Amino acid sequence: MPAEPEITAPVDLCLPSGRLNPEAVGWTRHPLHRTNLRGWGRSKRWEYWCVQTADWALGITISHIDYLALHQVYFVDFATREEIDEAAIVPLARGPRLAEHSGGVARARTKKVSIDLIPNTRGLRLVARTERVDADIQIARPEGHESMGVVIPWSDKQFQYTVKENTLPASGSLRVDGRDLPLPEGQTWAVLDHGRGRWPYSTTWNWGSGSGQSGDHVIGLQFGGKWTEGTGMTENALCIDGRVSKISQELEWTYDQWLEPWTIRGDEVDVVFTPQFERASRTNAGVIFTQVHQCFGTWAGTVVAEGREYRIEGLRGFAEEARMRW
Repeated sequence: MPAEPEITAPVDLCLPSGRLNPEAVGWTRHPLHRTNLRGWGRSKRWEYWCVQTADWALGITISHIDYLALHQVYFVDFATREEIDEAAIVPLARGPRLAEHSGGVARARTKKVSIDLIPNTRGLRLVARTERVDADIQIARPEGHESMGVVIPWSDKQFQYTVKENTLPASGSLRVDGRDLPLPEGQTWAVLDHGRGRWPYSTTWNWGSGSGQSGDHVIGLQFGGKWTEGTGMTENALCIDGRVSKISQELEWTYDQWLEPWTIRGDEVDVVFTPQFERASRTNAGVIFTQVHQCFGTWAGTVVAEGREYRIEGLRGFAEEARMRW
């Protein structure tokens, strides 16, 4: 496995022409890319946060895909299997605020959905309100905590910068249909997907994430598949006690039925994901087609970071397959 270059100084994602800056291709432990995207038509920008406990999951999305914006608040109660999915589509992508750097202020306002992502000295405050959901959650970023940022270069005209961060403790308040839900300390974790890039029309990806305490360590899993193949870069990494260990290998994903166990294997990864709930969504609106199967559940197995093996059991998270024409 050839090592992927690690970037350690600030860099622009794009050249003045709008094409990919070759010096931006690599990975980071902290967000260093300025996403100076130019042009219109294939650019995608989004912030996605998932906050999860043993009992429920909350997903928040602010997105801008040039010709429209899509903002979403999703909630699922694992015990009752009740889902709330409140989304707002804004033609011509009017209104959302998205920063050029990961960790900046992000905001969306529509009649149905209000979302604010506000950085502060502790990390980030997430405020999301709909008719049925009222969330005010503090996502802590412990000092020195690392994220996995990477640029995936399909070509100099099509490329994606993503920051994935997990094992972020969350606290605060969540009210759903007038009922207050607990955010248990040490058992409530937040996961980030910050995305900026210029995409091909048709794409398929896998994404898997897990966060939790395993023995004396806090372990985060970050796995991707399909969409990075052939680029020389991956979005695979482990986070052990806040430090990222990059995996420069495409992992082997094996799954068939959505609610049957998934396996992910590589030289440093041998894990099984056991789903407990499937979130299925499908959109078919002319030029836009999306089909996503996101399964929530638990991870178990072994991972190796910097030569040391770690056993994991019961790490909560999710695994998904998405097929997009957008």
